[in-house]
Amino acid sequence: MKVHVICSGGLDSVSLAWRLAHDRQLAGIISFDYGQRHKKELDYAARCAETLNVPFHCINISSIGAELKGSALTDDIDVPEGHYEAETMKLTVVPNRNAIFLTIAFGIAAANKADAVAIAVHGGDHYIYPDCRPDFLAAFAAMENLALEGTVKLLAPYAEKTKADIVMDGAAAGTPFAQTWSCYKGGAHHCGRCSTCIERREAFTAAGVEDPTIYEHHAA
Repeated sequence: MKVHVICSGGLDSVSLAWRLAHDRQLAGIISFDYGQRHKKELDYAARCAETLNVPFHCINISSIGAELKGSALTDDIDVPEGHYEAETMKLTVVPNRNAIFLTIAFGIAAANKADAVAIAVHGGDHYIYPDCRPDFLAAFAAMENLALEGTVKLLAPYAEKTKADIVMDGAAAGTPFAQTWSCYKGGAHHCGRCSTCIERREAFTAAGVEDPTIYEHHAA
């Protein structure tokens, strides 16, 4: 099977890329410049593709992203700190982002005769992000099955897994976790305070895997 992975450069999607490469299924990496606050994550995605020796497709949709207003990931809005359960974490929602990414990725996969597109959404995303939930994924897969006559499948192997599960799977596949970027802020190091930094650190602890991340602020 030839699989293209949507990769942000973060822990989840890089781990998925390494898992597929380990299983000899990785055919390419697709990333998106959608006008996010910083581009560091794209550098990490490109490095992942280079290390794994697969094609890297970086798609510039910043003009579309400029219209998806109201998110702390794209606008001049303070990035909220704390756990994902907090109501303020909804400020990190970019409207319809995964639906847009997946639609483009499926076109790229079909054009390159790939068998599937993989996305690294996980169970911890469900509370905040509606386009990470299993019912959305099932509906999207059904739509693409009609659009492409079943030639490209949707893979979401972490959809019912925890982030700790992803860390364990990534470790088993040899993922270089230090070469991943999760932080919503584009500083020299992970801030240690935003929701994704907190989730990242807790995942390594729960998985019992050494965390190589440098955090500017440590847990209280």
